[in-house]
Amino acid sequence: MSSYPVNEKNDLDVEASPHRVDDPEPVVGEVKDVSHADAALDFLRSEGEVRPMTAEDEKRLVRKIDWMIMPLMWCCYCLQYLDKTLINYANVMGLQKDAHVTPAQFSNLALIFYVTYLAFEFPHGYGMQRLPTAKYLGTMVSCWGVIVAVTSACKNYGALVTTRVLLGCFESAVAPSLILITGMWYKRNEQPPRVGIWYLGTGTGTIIGSLISFGFQHYKSHTFTSWQIMFLIVGLVTICVGILVVFLLPDNPMKSRLTHEEKVWAVERLRENMTGIENKQLKLPQVLECFRDPQTWLLSLITISSNVPNGAISSFQATLIKSFGYTSETTALLQIPSGAVSIIAILSATYLAGRYNQRGVQIVLLLIPGMLGGALMAFLPAHNKVGKLVGIYLTNAIGSSLPLLYSWVSANYGGHSKKVTMNAILLMSFCIGNIIGPLSFTATSAPDYNPAKITIIITCAFAAVVTVVLQLYYVRENKRRDRLAGEGKQGHLKDVEFADMTDRENSEFRYKL
Repeated sequence: MSSYPVNEKNDLDVEASPHRVDDPEPVVGEVKDVSHADAALDFLRSEGEVRPMTAEDEKRLVRKIDWMIMPLMWCCYCLQYLDKTLINYANVMGLQKDAHVTPAQFSNLALIFYVTYLAFEFPHGYGMQRLPTAKYLGTMVSCWGVIVAVTSACKNYGALVTTRVLLGCFESAVAPSLILITGMWYKRNEQPPRVGIWYLGTGTGTIIGSLISFGFQHYKSHTFTSWQIMFLIVGLVTICVGILVVFLLPDNPMKSRLTHEEKVWAVERLRENMTGIENKQLKLPQVLECFRDPQTWLLSLITISSNVPNGAISSFQATLIKSFGYTSETTALLQIPSGAVSIIAILSATYLAGRYNQRGVQIVLLLIPGMLGGALMAFLPAHNKVGKLVGIYLTNAIGSSLPLLYSWVSANYGGHSKKVTMNAILLMSFCIGNIIGPLSFTATSAPDYNPAKITIIITCAFAAVVTVVLQLYYVRENKRRDRLAGEGKQGHLKDVEFADMTDRENSEFRYKL
């Protein structure tokens, strides 16, 4: 498969212009103009030399980076998941009755959130590229914390719609921000387990939400209902975390609290990624290339299809469990195993993906229990509550494929503008899946919702097939580039790692599987 034609105008001033991977002449020379390159290149050329980094130095540095950024990233994603699903817990705590909301209107609340989440991905992508990434993220966290707290005052459907719209606007910044930040700090083989760590917020958020819901259901007051005080307290906690992110999370390695020597090491160790660290210029050719890249649409299809069941289960899990005849308190506790399944699946899949460079294989392995869970829910007899519960728990493995998709984008997209664009497309695909999922739970199919359960099986199978196709595409493209290198049709451009070239422009780039 041939690459796209080279642009007539190149942003980089080099001794010999960089060529695409299928150009006939080898690439030689050096990046001269750093104004259009990655910010890391300007930093390295202006900060002087430091002593070489040893393996022990790198080990200590990575540990320091982990403690500096990972807890805050986990907090952001945990609160993002908890805050958007609080309405799920509130529903079994009397929200529908207190706010005079019908079941159909409640289903619309889940839909509305993802519609606005989708609509704001590209604006957030532009904002993250032009503004300091960590400061932007922290501001958005505090803003959605305010919305969560305000939800405690909602007494009708219109007010709940307004808060869900605003919540989607602000929360849509979190995942693309964290993907960018992960790529700024870690090597490509280190990224899957790190994405897995902050994505653990989904599993831990489920457990925390279940315990919070159980606890607040024992709260009795004539002033506040239990779900109102739950929204208020969680919202205030979110605001505080957002403020901590603004002041404590570094915008990039060059502006971090590391020593000067550690900053240089943190940047230099990422040369092998060939994806850069940061560039504040929006480059339209890179944006257009993202839309023309086959991997973009294969990743989008995988994300949409795998998030149809994810959206359905996250919105209706409590409703399904309560339909088995359990009380609201018991329903809250019975959701805890779902979080445990998610945590185990995330930790194991992201660790294996990073260790063996096999993200695609791990995605398929996570979709298999999802299909099994859908089958148990759909085809077991109604009296087999335990089997159906196990089916619900197994479907929580499906969502654990998302951090692998995040890390695939972080590892396989070069060029900052192209990466920001793909982050937006990926999250928009996530939203589309989560919009379609709840719609499969129709009023006419209640209380069994068998069409929705069969949809889970079909979409998981489709996602697995497309994942295999993408894996084969990467293998073929890497072999083609290796063949060109063996024929002497590729050369080396000095500092190409930080030239802000895309993965298709850089002949030395190889895709992670």
